[in-house]
Amino acid sequence: MGRLVVKVNGRDFALVCADSQEPRLRGLGQYVDAKVSEFAKELGQVGEARLILLAALAIADELSDANDALEQERDRARGSATEANDANREATAASGLDEITRRIEAIAARLETP
Repeated sequence: MGRLVVKVNGRDFALVCADSQEPRLRGLGQYVDAKVSEFAKELGQVGEARLILLAALAIADELSDANDALEQERDRARGSATEANDANREATAASGLDEITRRIEAIAARLETP
């Protein structure tokens, strides 16, 4: 198990994590600390719990926006794939109709020949 200390709003928080996750958690802790610092500069020291809650809400809002953007991109990609599939089906159907027409014309030509 990995161990690290994350500093948020000047206070140390000891954490335990899976091995090799220390750098990631340290970076995430720094991100949270930066958000808390933004609110502390704007509002002052209104209480640690309130600052951390505001930071958590801001980060959740960022995550929600990122998820919305990702879903829009997935929908766009699905739409493009659906359009491509529709175009392929239409081309295949047209090709099939062309083949049927050619066969019918060939049969008709044989029937007309005495």
